[in-house]
Amino acid sequence: MPVTPQPQKIIALVVRQNTPGIEEPVGRLTEFLAASGYRVVYETDTAAHLGTHGIEAMSVAEIGEQASYAVVMGGDGTMLGIARQLAQYDIPLIGINSGRLGFITDIPIDRMVPALDEILQGQAKAEERTLLEARVVRDGQQIFCAVAFNDVVVARGAGAGMVELKLTVDGEFMYNQRADGLIVSTPTGSTAYALSAGGPLLHPRVQGIVLVPIAPHALSNRPIVVPESSEIVVELVAGRDISVNFDMQTFTSAQLGDHIVISRSPHTITFLHPRDWSYYHTLREKLHWNEYPTNEVKLA
Repeated sequence: MPVTPQPQKIIALVVRQNTPGIEEPVGRLTEFLAASGYRVVYETDTAAHLGTHGIEAMSVAEIGEQASYAVVMGGDGTMLGIARQLAQYDIPLIGINSGRLGFITDIPIDRMVPALDEILQGQAKAEERTLLEARVVRDGQQIFCAVAFNDVVVARGAGAGMVELKLTVDGEFMYNQRADGLIVSTPTGSTAYALSAGGPLLHPRVQGIVLVPIAPHALSNRPIVVPESSEIVVELVAGRDISVNFDMQTFTSAQLGDHIVISRSPHTITFLHPRDWSYYHTLREKLHWNEYPTNEVKLA
């Protein structure tokens, strides 16, 4: 019997817009993937920005349904945006860093071809990251719902005074807090806004959710980590111009009396890293921690 040829695996490219000089590495990457036997497609916004040059364009939904991998070339913001959209499709993501920090877009452009070659040959570290889902409930009715990869932030508007929030975890009252706001973060988001607000670093495998007050009125209001199975309810008690932000990319206005109900999303994101990738190395490099090549302690 004749052998039915297997369809080509699809790899989608998602590229941050308005990045000077990005066309050349995108072209190199496209050529490498095509030469490796993959069907390369561009996400529609990427295609509109760069031009297709004979490459097929696909919507995010089509990528989620048809592609085997998505390669994201940009900074962490680019990865956050596309990860939230692809979370429901269970498609692995590979991040190439053309931005600044690069906590989650970890492969440098100058190493992208050998790193991708290694990953696509099955020599990769797979890492699963959790997301949050938040619902804004008003008078018993859900008026808004979205997911967050880094964090859900409840915050006052510019020029407004402090907000007062009532926080309940799994139906148990935790505290009333006056502050500029509250950050509810995943372990991934612990290196983002939560870190700058004084929160702890959480390893991605730690099954927890970080609650970090923003400039609290009482200095005794400290960050706390609760189980990732928790349902967190934030009630807006006082304040004005309050908004709920999701990864600082999507937001909705909120009113006094609203309840923001936050829990772990049923979806997760899988990152593929090169074999030599290390979370601790990423922290050392991005946070500029001192590194000593020997066991000797270097004194100031």
